Amino acid sequence: MKKTVLYLGLWLSLASGMSSCYSLTYAVGEGPQRGIEVKEKNHFFVYGLAKGKTSDPVKMAGDAVDYEVNISHSFVDGLVSMLTLGIYNPTTTKVTK
Repeated sequence: MKKTVLYLGLWLSLASGMSSCYSLTYAVGEGPQRGIEVKEKNHFFVYGLAKGKTSDPVKMAGDAVDYEVNISHSFVDGLVSMLTLGIYNPTTTKVTK
């Protein structure tokens, strides 16, 4: 019994440690021209199933016609998600004008 619990705990630790950071990047128009960055957090709950406040890249870009959007789940975001046991799952949106 103790061995089974130990192996289960080991496999769960290994599986959670193998989850990686992800990033989605896309360019609008000619891409960033001036190098100005705007960051906002997105809030998701219960392993991302319930949506809280999410950022709007178009509003973040303002009047810029050419910009790049990067939506990522950074190490810190993953750490927060792990510490809350998946109840809160933040991501970060960065718009470079």
